[in-house]
Amino acid sequence: MRNRELADLVANVLGPVEGRLLLEELVIGDLGDRTGAAALADGVEPRVVWHALCDALGIPDTARWGTDQHRQAPPRPGR
Repeated sequence: MRNRELADLVANVLGPVEGRLLLEELVIGDLGDRTGAAALADGVEPRVVWHALCDALGIPDTARWGTDQHRQAPPRPGR
């Protein structure tokens, strides 16, 4: 997953405004008590950030990939 794909998913699944705010302001324990944006800036892979954000928000795996039915879900970290 690339940063652009992450941005597309954030906008599609969480909403363009709310998603961006969550990425920039929600502190996530699984990201070392950083925001998603801070973790990305520190070099964390976008797929790791996406899964951590979805986990923190309770978004089930089946709802994480937006409306594009051809999008391939990136594997969870460590798999």
